Amino acid sequence: QVQLVESGGGLVQAGGSLSLSCAASGSISSHNAMGWHRQAPGKQRELVATITTDSSVDYADSVKGRFTISRDNVENTVYPQMNSLKPEDTAVYYCYLRNTWFLGEKDYWGQGTQVTVSS
Repeated sequence: QVQLVESGGGLVQAGGSLSLSCAASGSISSHNAMGWHRQAPGKQRELVATITTDSSVDYADSVKGRFTISRDNVENTVYPQMNSLKPEDTAVYYCYLRNTWFLGEKDYWGQGTQVTVSS
């Protein structure tokens, strides 16, 4: 069983910053990817940023240069720093974990945390 607990969402004015965190517990693979996806009202969920245990990162084009993702491999916690926030960043942000092993992979999701950016 895997549990993802998100924190750090809230309301911020445009141009401001927020830090999110997501802690994973349970059966975590030694090789995995963690990160964030987001879903705005009326839109499909989209990737924001991910980072692997090998520190390989992937950012959506819309957040490159503004968001920074990092992680603690021992604690299995991911720490995205979101700077220069824009109103279009408003969404529910979902923590994501992909367990990987030789045979395959399995994905897990947190329940989401609301980020609202005022104009």
